[in-house]
Amino acid sequence: MAPLLQLPFFFFFFVFFFSFSLLTDGDNTSHVEQAGNFHIYYGQSFKVIKNALDGQSYLLLQNSSRAATRSRYCTGRIKSFVIPLSNFSIDTTTVPVSFFELLGLLGSLKAITSESMSSECLLKTYMGGEIEIVNKSETNQLATQFTAHFIGEKRQSRACNFVTFEPSEENTPLQRTEWIKYLGTFLNVEARANQVFQAVKENYGCLIKAAANTSATSFKPVVAWVGCNEGMWSFSHDTYKSQYVVDAGGENLEDSLEANAYNMSIPQDLDDFRALLCTLDVVIDETYASDPSEYTLSTFMQNVNISDNDCFSFLTNRSLWRYDKRVHNTTLDWFDGAISQPQLVLADLIEAFFPTGNYTTTYLRNIAKGEGITDIAPERCGRSSDTAMDPTIVPCNTIS
Repeated sequence: MAPLLQLPFFFFFFVFFFSFSLLTDGDNTSHVEQAGNFHIYYGQSFKVIKNALDGQSYLLLQNSSRAATRSRYCTGRIKSFVIPLSNFSIDTTTVPVSFFELLGLLGSLKAITSESMSSECLLKTYMGGEIEIVNKSETNQLATQFTAHFIGEKRQSRACNFVTFEPSEENTPLQRTEWIKYLGTFLNVEARANQVFQAVKENYGCLIKAAANTSATSFKPVVAWVGCNEGMWSFSHDTYKSQYVVDAGGENLEDSLEANAYNMSIPQDLDDFRALLCTLDVVIDETYASDPSEYTLSTFMQNVNISDNDCFSFLTNRSLWRYDKRVHNTTLDWFDGAISQPQLVLADLIEAFFPTGNYTTTYLRNIAKGEGITDIAPERCGRSSDTAMDPTIVPCNTIS
């Protein structure tokens, strides 16, 4: 009989085929409900994750199984891991750490690739000496020192222990959040992943209903996400942002009305862009700022080259927002915590669209009202690295 390592493709076919028949409905299995870029299959002593983004099939072998001691796979399309992972590292420039926090996994995190982080508890753990920094270019160290290294870019080095984790590539807020199930399979914490996702999904649905009830009694505000880069303004077409606007009871600026970009040094472009701004009730300015604390209403006015707000209802009604409220140095939590907890973003948007004054936003700040940033600091972490972070549930009656 040929050794198992000489039969990788046959073995993978065996695993993939029988995973359908061996699926169980136990508490510690996860089933994908909404995400479109991964699937999970279960066997008696293994799991298979099919990642549609990097084309990889991750074969996860339980450490108690015979195959875990006999088999290792690292081909162009198949990688194997023994689970639960004993330790791991994260490329913190591309991977949202908040997913790991919600699962209580910071205790197993041993290395990160940058000081760019937007988590109070990750900062606390790092400053306490429990986590080291390894430059992302040190591929050999990342490949040999840790059982897995989670990356957020498909084009990064394909070392055998590198795992692609890209929730931001999904099209809707809840699809992005469901990647917590993907992560949970590597640590055998599917029960916790299911619990978190269900809590977030239910709260998100409750907030949609509250927004619908509010918008039914008034006109839906017209909303646009805009950004300026070197004198060129453009409108964002990200699908998940458009979904947020609809779910919060707003109306997106029609795509057919928008050019690709507007050059502020060209009079006709400037006039066309201002004309569109005059139709908007709410504006979310996502222009990059090297120092978010310095980006104010005056900055926006200068970038648009306007000195008055006569025709701009979003300025008259003071509804000009940015998503850089939670920040550590220049690292925004919008690209981390906001992905794993979309119910907080939705609640922020509902308050922006239908202000009540009863809700304090988490990620959005209103620069039309002079609202500043909230600095993320390690002393604000009130739990140990092994304690899971609970999702924040927003009472639906506070934003309706």
